[in-house]
Amino acid sequence: MRNSLRPVNRLPPEILASCATFVSDNDPRPIVPLTHVCQYWQRSICSDPRSWASISTAWKRLAPLSLERAGAVLLTVDITVSDIKGSEGFLESFLPHISKISSLRVAGCLMIEVVANDLPGFFDSPMPNLTSLELQQAAEPSETFPSGGTPPLLALENVLKVRSLRLTRTPIYPTLFRIASLRELQLVGYANPFDFSTFIGLLRSNLNLESIVLDIGFVADPAEMGTTRKVPLSRLQRLSIACAKAIDSKGLLSCISFPRGVQIEVESTEWNLSASLGSFLPSPPTSIHDLVTPITTIKIQTAKRELQFFGNGSSFTFRSSRSPLNAHEWLALFPTVPVRELQINIHRHGITAAGLSNVMKRLPALETLAISKGAVSPAWLVFALTEQPVLCPALKTVALFDCDVGSDFIRELEKAMANRGNLTAAQVYRVVIVNSAGTTTLEFNKSESLFRAYVRVDEKLLDLT
Repeated sequence: MRNSLRPVNRLPPEILASCATFVSDNDPRPIVPLTHVCQYWQRSICSDPRSWASISTAWKRLAPLSLERAGAVLLTVDITVSDIKGSEGFLESFLPHISKISSLRVAGCLMIEVVANDLPGFFDSPMPNLTSLELQQAAEPSETFPSGGTPPLLALENVLKVRSLRLTRTPIYPTLFRIASLRELQLVGYANPFDFSTFIGLLRSNLNLESIVLDIGFVADPAEMGTTRKVPLSRLQRLSIACAKAIDSKGLLSCISFPRGVQIEVESTEWNLSASLGSFLPSPPTSIHDLVTPITTIKIQTAKRELQFFGNGSSFTFRSSRSPLNAHEWLALFPTVPVRELQINIHRHGITAAGLSNVMKRLPALETLAISKGAVSPAWLVFALTEQPVLCPALKTVALFDCDVGSDFIRELEKAMANRGNLTAAQVYRVVIVNSAGTTTLEFNKSESLFRAYVRVDEKLLDLT
């Protein structure tokens, strides 16, 4: 009776069961103790098939119970071959449920071709609901692109709905790329570089791809890249490339026709970030206008160690394990004439006055400059605007987030803006100052040349607060 009066036990059973799914993370083992709390919890959680829809060889003793409680819902299956060798009981209980698999990961094998022998009968049945397939081989394959044939573990007619395919150190059979429903492709973990022309051929057989993740390198003749006809990936939304391995892939971007709204991501571990990014971009240089048109916003931030370009619904992101200290060198690699907004969020090292001047020199159409705490000293900002008052003649908005500013800085900024107003057509008409700590006192009544000062959050700059 006491249990029934507790607020948590007044929840409807479906709500209580839904709460239990948050502790599972595709692993039903943490849910089991919850079923021992009381009879109400046990009935509610055990009757919800969502809590038991994940099957893994890591907890194969729980598999029969999970399959029984999962009922008719689709299953997420994670198989490590080395975990079930000699465990015939697992396969016997699992084989009747193969048609319900929605997501399948097969790993822990030396050669993907022999998995069918280790899992007898597993791949003989159709998987009509399979939408996500991951094949992971422990060692580098002796032949990355087999000339023909079908992987022994997979019959093409059994996987007609696969949308996501992830291959890790796995031979790439041509039949894998004749799945008409394929939308997401990930190729990771390959030590040996790919033949560039073969890879382009794979893309041509999957023109409906929406997401491509590549942790691979390429071998190709630069002249061959220049003559390759572009692959029209009209549905592509995301392209992610590990720059450290794709260092010889200068022609990759030139060989793909990108639609509007695409997100291009490059990851690197190089110290010289500008050199690394330059090695990734096409050579001879292909205008980034063909990729992101036009670039209107640039964001530099340390928290994620990345440099982002935005424009026309598209984006180009460069990530690194190092802090982006040489931002002005990065900007030299991109056409920055159309840029209207710059956001700088570098907490640890910041940018000097000279560095800020170099950045602003490359942004003649800049209208909004947003700076977060530690990125640039307010004094340096005033110095950069005063030293070269004709920098960014279209500048209209200056935004400062958690910067240590006071009345002295406001007066210096007013003088710099007044001087700019005499030399340029546009004048700063809005200053956004956001201080979440509340430690700065601004004496706005002393403002002279600025018509009005706002303490507000601009909607376009919310992520910098």
